[in-house]
Amino acid sequence: MSARRATTSATAPVTGPSGSSSPRDGAIVVVLATLGTAMSLMQTLMVPLLPKLPTLVHTSSSNAFWAVTATLLVGAVANPVFGRLGDLFGKRRMLLLAIGIQTVGALIAALSSSIGPLVVGRALQGIGIAVIPLGVSIMRDLLPPKRMVSAMAVMSSSLGVGGALGLPLAALIAQSADWHALFWLSAVLGVVLGGLVARVVPESPVRGVGGFDVPGAILLSVGLVGVLLAVSKGAAWGWGSGRTLGLLVGGVLVLLAWGFLEARVDGPLIDLRTTASRPVLLTNLASVALGCSMYAQALIAPQLLQLPKVTGYGLGQSLLATGLWMAPAGLGMMLLSPLAGRLISARGPKTALMLGAAVVAGGYLLAFPLMGSPVGTVAFCLVISAGVGIAYAAMPTLIMRAVPAEQGAAANGLNTLMRSIGTSTAGAVLGLVMSSMTTTVGPAQVPSLGALQLGLLIGAGTALVSCAIAFFLPKHRADATPAPATVPAPRAEAPAALAPAAAAPVAVEAAAR
Repeated sequence: MSARRATTSATAPVTGPSGSSSPRDGAIVVVLATLGTAMSLMQTLMVPLLPKLPTLVHTSSSNAFWAVTATLLVGAVANPVFGRLGDLFGKRRMLLLAIGIQTVGALIAALSSSIGPLVVGRALQGIGIAVIPLGVSIMRDLLPPKRMVSAMAVMSSSLGVGGALGLPLAALIAQSADWHALFWLSAVLGVVLGGLVARVVPESPVRGVGGFDVPGAILLSVGLVGVLLAVSKGAAWGWGSGRTLGLLVGGVLVLLAWGFLEARVDGPLIDLRTTASRPVLLTNLASVALGCSMYAQALIAPQLLQLPKVTGYGLGQSLLATGLWMAPAGLGMMLLSPLAGRLISARGPKTALMLGAAVVAGGYLLAFPLMGSPVGTVAFCLVISAGVGIAYAAMPTLIMRAVPAEQGAAANGLNTLMRSIGTSTAGAVLGLVMSSMTTTVGPAQVPSLGALQLGLLIGAGTALVSCAIAFFLPKHRADATPAPATVPAPRAEAPAALAPAAAAPVAVEAAAR
């Protein structure tokens, strides 16, 4: 039997935790959700420093952007790779490894005084984002059914919460202390959270079968880096430049070769037959569109707040004030996540995804009458963030219902990657809009009111696209929970006396359909 076939058939159902919740379940949710928020916060840690970074590390503005780009590229690759490693070798083990690598990266960045070591450290910090799909899968494997959906909703939303909270926190620290303090704090946070995971979170009994697809991982990494780098740097390099087109075309060709390999190899990094199924494919496409929509707010609202009042539409806020005005959006998403879980349990994840995307679109349309004041900007950002929180909460449930438990971490890693592709695409498109539609303020060229309004329309349009894609998802019963977790069955030839070690986890239910 091939390794691929073994992955889906050589399993036995797990029958364990009871429907009741225990205090330890609550501790697992709190630790994993805090970890997800902290690791996603690292993605936006450098944004407030970018204007000053060339002076701080003695480099050019274009080189300084690598401190952000490296984190995003490595994070995109880490999601599916660490997901597959977690399915094979233990999700808690890979969680601790990702936290450890992120902490090492933070230490390198904290000790750096030039752009080279800083970029290396920031690249290693990108590994930390892999904790979110791993955490979602651990919750699916360990928590009772009544707790599972709301817990996964909180964990999935931590991706947006951390990103929203990173801006004001980083701005506050950067303005009141040496910039290295950002990374010393990141390192301390990594050590503390790693210790909590080691103490509170048990290892999942669920394992995939087969080996790790090294050629597939290499091809996927090369292809993703090529495409995402071309998309994220195309505006700076020129969309028609040989470097941009070469990376884009080369990346696409490598990804096609990767897909050809994955369809034929035993034990693939990502089972394309599973991801091509209607529920997974449509959820991932909706995730790309919603990731694109979410990023429009993250780009437009801070610019609107910081642009000078002399433009007639800018609100003239400082960097720190901008961060503080944006903070309620992240906090609102955090508070809404448990309610999103209840909505998913009552009405189903398809309805929640459609509703969330529709709310996001409505928030962008509200921006037109509300964008004339900081309070109005906070209001429409809160609506958008509420919609993102609901939609993001629904995605892991949709994925988990459609894939075998032993592929859960890899499938969620791919879904998180799809969101990243959406944000990268939005960054490229909106960057082009902002740079081509400008007005003059003194010696500077700044985005015009028309550019900001077009960006808002793009955010609304992509949210509606996500809602339309979700409409074609198959319907599930509202009270259904993700598919039962499974563990590898004992080998047929093993003597009965050797079976108890394998049978013990089989008696523990990780989830009930």
